[in-house]
Amino acid sequence: MKFTKSHGLGNDFVLIESEELSGIPPSLLPAFARGICDRHFGVGADGLLILSSSPGGHDSIRILNSDGSAAEMCGNGIRCAAHYLMEKRPCRESLLIETPAGLLECRIKEHSTERAQVAVNMGKPRWDRAQIPMKGLRECVGETLQVDDRNYEVSCVSMGNPHCVLFLDRDLPEPSVLGPMVEKHPDFPEGANVEFARVLSTSSAEMRVWERGAGETLACGTGACAVAVTGIRTGRLFSPVTVHLAGGDLLIEWSGPASPVWMTGPALLVFSGQADPSLFLKG
Repeated sequence: MKFTKSHGLGNDFVLIESEELSGIPPSLLPAFARGICDRHFGVGADGLLILSSSPGGHDSIRILNSDGSAAEMCGNGIRCAAHYLMEKRPCRESLLIETPAGLLECRIKEHSTERAQVAVNMGKPRWDRAQIPMKGLRECVGETLQVDDRNYEVSCVSMGNPHCVLFLDRDLPEPSVLGPMVEKHPDFPEGANVEFARVLSTSSAEMRVWERGAGETLACGTGACAVAVTGIRTGRLFSPVTVHLAGGDLLIEWSGPASPVWMTGPALLVFSGQADPSLFLKG
């Protein structure tokens, strides 16, 4: 089995073309994802990206978190996949990638074998609770969420996957304390990614993230989009927004409700290798 290890701002992934996994039954793919993403006994990654061709003729991607659960979207993973696919077809400057959250346009701004700067059309943010999904009727923007007998002001949005954003006026907390409780809050039937954010200026913010199915990561592309659009909608921020994450910066642009969100950031190749896939199904 051939595989590639890539990362976007330290949010790292193993990329494998679907033909390489033809011997693994679909029912065992979650276990395979857990095995290959294990940082002690596997390759080590926040997630597994399985690349193939969609029925519509586009490249498609299946995303599995390090715990084996499926994800609808992954902004950093999409940039890594776009870089990988551009290496296979170097004459192309843009491409469409089919994800469980829809068809995404990717544009290569800078490109070399080792790294690329990629802009991704992330689609429009979805504020309706049913689309996040989240229990309740009205949109959750600046609403109260009770967690462990304390009330927090949160805003929730879907960027193809569910996000719960907490803007704070103080230094950002350890995501591992509150993050798991918000992720699994009963108001989120499919769980949520949790962003802790602080505004630095009208055009910049910092954030830490607790990702559903992966825990704290160095960066989250959809999370950065969620922070930016929530900040813009609540009057805290103005586009374009630079979001500072532990692994580096992402540029997020959003012109308002009728417009899609554009995310621009790096993707880097770490290494490529070969391994027996059965090794990652043990233990």
